[in-house]
Amino acid sequence: MGLKKAENTSENELGDYDDVMHECPECSSHNLIHDYERAELVCDDCGLVIDEAFIDMGPEWRAFDADQRSKRVRVGAPMTLTIHDKGLSTMIDWRNRDSYGKSISSKHRAQLYRLRKWQRRIRVSNATERNLVFALSEIDRMASSLRLPKNVKEAAAKLYREAVENNLIRGRSIEGVSAAALYVACRECNVPRTLDEIGSVSRVDRKEIGRTYRFIARELGLKLQPTSPIDYVPRFCSSLNMSGEAQSKAIEILAQAGDKELTGGRGPTGVSAAAIYIASVICGERKTQREVAEVAGVTEVTIRNRYKELAEELNIDIIL
Repeated sequence: MGLKKAENTSENELGDYDDVMHECPECSSHNLIHDYERAELVCDDCGLVIDEAFIDMGPEWRAFDADQRSKRVRVGAPMTLTIHDKGLSTMIDWRNRDSYGKSISSKHRAQLYRLRKWQRRIRVSNATERNLVFALSEIDRMASSLRLPKNVKEAAAKLYREAVENNLIRGRSIEGVSAAALYVACRECNVPRTLDEIGSVSRVDRKEIGRTYRFIARELGLKLQPTSPIDYVPRFCSSLNMSGEAQSKAIEILAQAGDKELTGGRGPTGVSAAAIYIASVICGERKTQREVAEVAGVTEVTIRNRYKELAEELNIDIIL
């Protein structure tokens, strides 16, 4: 009991203890065991006690399901940039129960109601925090509509906070800056979305988002690489219900086009859509140009022009 092989120990269990040895200095064995009861690191071959300062950084309790874990954990949610106060303020629960789960008496409910009301008021104390509350809720709404992952929301919230700190919001709409921050975050996290897609869920038009994006990128010194057409392939293929083979073929075509510098100066969505159309024909999963165009958000003429260029330059025979 209490013994565990050192090589199977995760980094979280080791915590900040970086000096744990992975080789016995006596016999050069790697068969080391952690004795948690005695806080020792022991060689299982020769019995040498290598270190006596090992600390288990994990909890002292055990949980066998999510319900037990939620009841026994003694810390709150992690800090997040998607909340204006970073999630560090105290919340008064809406249920009229005390810490033991007992119902609050009617005599104290009015007092608890007043505490809740004042607690909500003091969470937002100035104009900057009111700005953040509205902007971060707007970012969360747009990200949820586009089904973006949490890391994109965090990156967008961080970028918006930087814009506020550098006084870039003055004279511009909160919705426009929020949409521009989300667009930049999508590109930084390699989850690209076009300006048209961002504009479809935003309360401002595409032109204002693009103008605000260029201003923020210039003022904050952001250096964003051009979006690669390959980044759009998985999402477009998934929307078209295409197989993994067709997706791999489209990525292969785009890689060859990139090597021959055929993608430069052209819209990434159009090139990606053309490669997907070619892959659908080659792999026997034929999709019409209209179907691909609707998913990619481009015109059929664009797909027609791009796929002819790719087929000609890469010597791909397409039987229509």
